[in-house]
Amino acid sequence: MDKSAQRRCIILCLLLISGLSALSGRLVYLQVFDRARYAETAGNSYRRKEVIQANRGVLLDRNEEIIASTVISKSVVVDVQHLKEASHVAKGVACSQLRKEPEWKTWTDKQKSSKINTRVRKLLDAYSDNPAALVDMHFDYAIDQLARPLGLSQEELKSKIPMSKRGGERVIYQGLPTELAIRLERLIKDRRIKGFFFREEKRRWYPAPELASHLIGYVSRSGKGMAGVESSMNKWMEGTNGYEVEMRDIRGNVMPAHKGSFRPPNNGLNVQLTLDMGIQAICEEELDRGMAEFEGVKGCVVMMNPHTGEILGMASRPHYNLNIREMVVTNGFNFALQAMYEPGSTFKVLAASAAMNEGLVSIDTLIDCHNGYYRDGRAMAVRDSYPKGIIPVWKVLQKSNNIGSYMMAKMVGADRYYKYAAAFGFGSKTNIQLAGESKGMLKNTQNATDFSRVAYGYGVSVTPLQIANAYCVIGNGGKLMQPRIVKKIDTNSGLLIEEFSPEMIRRVLSEETSRQMREALKTVVQPEGTARRADVEGFTEGGKTGTAWKWNVKTKMYDKDRSTVSFAGMLPAENPAFVCVVVIDDPQTTNVKHGGGSIAAPIWKRIAERTAAHMHLTPTEEISEQLTKNK
Repeated sequence: MDKSAQRRCIILCLLLISGLSALSGRLVYLQVFDRARYAETAGNSYRRKEVIQANRGVLLDRNEEIIASTVISKSVVVDVQHLKEASHVAKGVACSQLRKEPEWKTWTDKQKSSKINTRVRKLLDAYSDNPAALVDMHFDYAIDQLARPLGLSQEELKSKIPMSKRGGERVIYQGLPTELAIRLERLIKDRRIKGFFFREEKRRWYPAPELASHLIGYVSRSGKGMAGVESSMNKWMEGTNGYEVEMRDIRGNVMPAHKGSFRPPNNGLNVQLTLDMGIQAICEEELDRGMAEFEGVKGCVVMMNPHTGEILGMASRPHYNLNIREMVVTNGFNFALQAMYEPGSTFKVLAASAAMNEGLVSIDTLIDCHNGYYRDGRAMAVRDSYPKGIIPVWKVLQKSNNIGSYMMAKMVGADRYYKYAAAFGFGSKTNIQLAGESKGMLKNTQNATDFSRVAYGYGVSVTPLQIANAYCVIGNGGKLMQPRIVKKIDTNSGLLIEEFSPEMIRRVLSEETSRQMREALKTVVQPEGTARRADVEGFTEGGKTGTAWKWNVKTKMYDKDRSTVSFAGMLPAENPAFVCVVVIDDPQTTNVKHGGGSIAAPIWKRIAERTAAHMHLTPTEEISEQLTKNK
């Protein structure tokens, strides 16, 4: 061999040795140093991670009545990949064929299994060239067996299983009752149906789904609070899901030799609300009755404990069912918390309170109401449809006189008046523990006409909750309290995590001013007042009516046939156990004149009567003999 050939052989050998050495080095690296990563990658196709859902915390009212809890149901899941494995589904086809034989019922379980295994071998041999036919036979068999128990037609069930797509798990039925799931599991096992299994799921359940729907809110399928308290307290209530990892073979069977991993879930905390579901039911029932009677488009009721700021009841219309949630998009607006409206005469307590608190008037100070027309300068005039002359402060409120309210606001002065309005909480959110709250609109424009209109409830926007909280100031001795809907948070074992105590934001009025205002508001409910239809037999009560015409953005004028009517009141007037506000938006009735006294006041009366009985309040007045006989 010449030297040239020798050199070529040597070079070729060196190249082969280098290549084989590199390959050997790579194999050593994979087997020794990178073994874990590739072993994990290889095992991923056989690994199944099951999420173990945490129990969401229970929602309770102030009396520990359950408002929302977690219930267990099951989902039917199909593994499309398993349905496409001919060797996996052959048992189902074998079972379907053997069940047609007369002797099937006489065979023991052991005989059935033996005969099924024998038939499986024959089927796999017979369809070795066309395994898809075997898959189709099993699919038709499974559909035939499962459709009726699931309450579906065969076509409906077929449409839920995407056999034409890539493999993977698909949930085909949710919310299956546990008892039915047990029967279906037994059927699937006995008839050797493959590719179907059950997954336990936890879903939110509301025992009274149409009570306080806006306040409570709901939970998404993923377990996240989407509205109301369910949203605002989600971080406390949702808990942390756990998981279990298992290794399964190609047929979906657990591989016991391969150790999985497990992390238990951490359940959510329980939340107790200030809400009283008994009072809530009263508010909702009477609001529905009033909405039907007076043909209201929207409306709400807000009831509070004036001394603590606790929400006892909050109802809005229209509403929706928490379990079904079909109307959540159209009816999910919380009128009590999110609606901004011109309050009309319920706002007149502000001018009277501010003037009294500044020592400018007392309850008996005479106010010149100018017989229904007052001009202050060339550009600004104030009118009143029910002319009055010189009357005391209490009568300005009793008769709801616009000019009288403006005269008191004028005494206070615009700058101080707006400061009082802000101190009462208008123009800012109350920061209640609920999402989506509106702050209203309060603006000192430095315009005399605007100021005059705000004095009797126009040119300012409020929420029903703001009005209720402002009347709580009068009811509790002059303190603006922080509205609260959550009472405490604790664990299932009763361990207290956090408690929310009453919180005073600031003092707005003196106790004497508040007392005089309560005395003045008592006259509004007397026979000569605008709210005589709010009088509750056996109790003293005080309050104020409100009627505000709705602004037409097209005509740039107020429509005299469309209004928002309201009544804000407290009972008993001397030391109120509750403050309640009723607002009805755009009543359509033609049976009564549109006004707070004719529409909102009678609704308030029925709510107050039933609430007083529910709270076992002691009457503060003698009950008439006629009423006693009727009872």
